[in-house]
Amino acid sequence: MNGFRDRIAIVTGAGSEEGIGFAVARALAEAGARVAVTATTERIFDRAAELGPGHAGFIADLTDAGAANRLVAEVTERLGPPAILVNNAGMVQTGRTHRLRRIEATGDEDWRRDLDLNVTTAFHMIRATLPAMQAAGYGRIVNVASVTGPVVAIEKAAGYGAAKAAMCGLTRGVALENARHRITCNAVLPGWIATGSSSKAEIAAGRRSPTGRPGTPGEVAACCLFLASAGASYVNGAMLVVDGANSIVEMK
Repeated sequence: MNGFRDRIAIVTGAGSEEGIGFAVARALAEAGARVAVTATTERIFDRAAELGPGHAGFIADLTDAGAANRLVAEVTERLGPPAILVNNAGMVQTGRTHRLRRIEATGDEDWRRDLDLNVTTAFHMIRATLPAMQAAGYGRIVNVASVTGPVVAIEKAAGYGAAKAAMCGLTRGVALENARHRITCNAVLPGWIATGSSSKAEIAAGRRSPTGRPGTPGEVAACCLFLASAGASYVNGAMLVVDGANSIVEMK
């Protein structure tokens, strides 16, 4: 894996010490990138401090297009123009309750919230970072989607699944439009991953996978690191499933 030295990377949704976002940020920093990590609370400054000198933390609610634009401007001013973007923000947001509901019981606000958190955040960040990547003739965008939606489904999570499926469509569109600019856009689709926000039921589901355990944030980060590398230059518009073979099981 190469092409990281002194490149500027932005990783969204990196506030949890035990989450996928921070695992990706740590992997990028160790590979030589200068990393800007973002979240909606001040704990992001602790994550940036853990990464060490040369990295920075930023607070931003990326469901707001203006906040995404300001974030990219601030990162550019402090670190430089971004060459790598990892869109990990989504699923839940600190301080807000997420409830599972059947589709007929899902209100308009709940539906919009699922889409805003899980795909609109990525759209805002891609739109804000693409001009710098296009001007440089180089870019790596990695969207952390999910197997839920594009591959499988969970009851009472139709909004989340629809948003993650939409993220895969967004990935392909961005890849197609920017391939000639030497910009790639790929998606990683995690299955059951043991993070700080995993419930007991989710951990148990991971143990029932063919691999016999849930995955780790580091295993997802390794896939993101490859797709963000210079060596992944001919991988574009791909969907990389990271679920320990769980979604291919036919005999339940």
